[in-house]
Amino acid sequence: MNFAKSTPRNPYLLISNYYVDLNHLQCYNKIMNKSDFLPVSREDMKERGIERLDFVYVIGDAYVDHSGFGHAVISRVLESRGYTVGIISQPDWHDCEGFKILGRPRLGFLVSSGNIDPMVNRYTAAKKVRNTDLYSPGGKAGRRPDRATIVYCNRIREAFGDVPIIIGGIEASLRRFAHYDYHSDKVRRSILIDSGADLLSFGMGERSTVEIAELLDAGVPVSEIKGVCGTAYIESDSSALPPDGITLPSFAEVRDDKYKYAEATKTQYDEQDHIRGRPLIQLDSDRYIVQNPPAAPLSTQELDDVYELPYAGTYHPSYEKFGGVPAIKEVEFSITSCRGCFGGCNFCALTLHQGRTVTARSKESILREAARLTKRKNFKGYIHDVGGPTANFRAPSCKEQEKRGVCKNRQCLFPEPCPNLIADHSDYIELLRELRALPGVKKVFVRSGVRFDYVLADKDETFLRELSAHHISGQLRVAPEHISDTVLGYMGKPRHAVYEKFRKKFNAINAELKKEQYMVPYLMSSHPGCALKDAVRLAEYLRDNVISPEQVQDFYPTPGSISTCMYHTGIDPRTMKPVYVPKSYEEKQMQRALLRYRDPKNYELVRRALIKAGRRDLIGYDRKCLIKPYNNNNQNTHRRKTNNGKNSQRKNSIAKSKGRAQRRGGGA
Repeated sequence: MNFAKSTPRNPYLLISNYYVDLNHLQCYNKIMNKSDFLPVSREDMKERGIERLDFVYVIGDAYVDHSGFGHAVISRVLESRGYTVGIISQPDWHDCEGFKILGRPRLGFLVSSGNIDPMVNRYTAAKKVRNTDLYSPGGKAGRRPDRATIVYCNRIREAFGDVPIIIGGIEASLRRFAHYDYHSDKVRRSILIDSGADLLSFGMGERSTVEIAELLDAGVPVSEIKGVCGTAYIESDSSALPPDGITLPSFAEVRDDKYKYAEATKTQYDEQDHIRGRPLIQLDSDRYIVQNPPAAPLSTQELDDVYELPYAGTYHPSYEKFGGVPAIKEVEFSITSCRGCFGGCNFCALTLHQGRTVTARSKESILREAARLTKRKNFKGYIHDVGGPTANFRAPSCKEQEKRGVCKNRQCLFPEPCPNLIADHSDYIELLRELRALPGVKKVFVRSGVRFDYVLADKDETFLRELSAHHISGQLRVAPEHISDTVLGYMGKPRHAVYEKFRKKFNAINAELKKEQYMVPYLMSSHPGCALKDAVRLAEYLRDNVISPEQVQDFYPTPGSISTCMYHTGIDPRTMKPVYVPKSYEEKQMQRALLRYRDPKNYELVRRALIKAGRRDLIGYDRKCLIKPYNNNNQNTHRRKTNNGKNSQRKNSIAKSKGRAQRRGGGA
């Protein structure tokens, strides 16, 4: 499937043995205006000579025409196939007027709530409202509703009746069947039912969206589009169900029976493969949710075509008055090199969204994109990242995967690397070397996650050596997540000894290179299977290694993941055995506080946690102790400091008031 427009070739420039389109370079060196973007108003449509759009795309993010944003990719892919697409970004959902601004589309509405799940985007793991939204103009929060896909679809129905609606994106992908909703603490129906949409496109969506568009364009009613891989739909006729489909426990069963919920989760994961996966069916009252097998991942040539479409590379000019869209900063000078992840972490949504099969862009395509970046006016010589879900995955994990699909009951790296695993960084090393050699490039960083167990599986140390020498700036961020092998087992992560082996090798190589560089570990608290004693052990590890974590993430139960199934059911769906789950707000706060035990604000939580865990030995004056004893001399140290600060501010405020009064000729 060719996603690129068929256009005449332009003059070329030879860079590092690869040809680069000079005209494409030039477009990156000018100020973008609204004509470089897809239509967002009737005025834009008129300027382009469009009377009626083929598709209107309603999105929960600000409109950013960059390949790092799903709405930009899907809309540009459709455009490359000859369809006209308009964007309605963050409409006012309190009535349907904002959904009418581009009129009724000829073929249908596309709906996506954004790059980040809207509930995760708005609420923390402690269910507190976030103050900012990086995907909104000026970073202002509150510009999209909770469960945005459902709200948007209902407003579209109110405005246009039976117009075809196709939903996609991360929110829809993870809610295609009955699912546990952390924020309401209950099992909700498929988002297809709650939204009233006609079709759900799950995964990355390019293949399924194009196929749907072609069928609609051919006059096929949306109600008859049922055979597209990578989609789910509602079926009311039991005789029309796929004969080879697997029937999941019904909505009523998974809602009322946690063992049935775990069983359904396991089956969904088992069939998440484009080669051997079978259709899945779930009854809800008198209708069925039917999921077709996943769409095949894009080939290298297809990925190249998608990422070389004419994106503007930035946010729409209308956002300049708000200060732009903060999310662009993370991706503006980053390059996506691959898709998919065979790491298989149980708390991660990637398996259900991008899948476990890794595909990669060609070096030629990536170098062309890098050359374009060097021509942007605000490029300073630094490529911020070259990676994807996992930076050092550039190919499927084994040859068998290409013929038979990913294994149903075996992970590629967990609990040990599979004997069939091909651990080879040579292609990635060559890519990074050629990027470093491009004119105008000072430094190429690797900031995506690096799987350290995969690095160790490669017997050649060249990658780790070159990563340390050229591609980090003082700190390498890795994600061991925990040090308890029990907890790591529930996470689907390698044993702690693997991380320690990598840490020693990293330190040894940097010593040889005479570089003072460090590893910064990402850690997670309160994951299913993590008891208070495990959190205490992790705190002791941080103490012994003099580590003050920059980031500590509380486990966040998002729909669809194996870890969320454990959280909701107390059952590991892989074994159907019970698992301990820290659920109370108090314990979750204590586990988090233990990882930041040096912070005076956490003193009381840490003290209570140590007492509850039976570890009073860690309260005292010995160097092995985490905190000092609770007494009148130190219990309010932080409070006194805070109060002193407030008193100082109050004194300064009084002094300033006196000064103003005196300048006005008044008295104090």
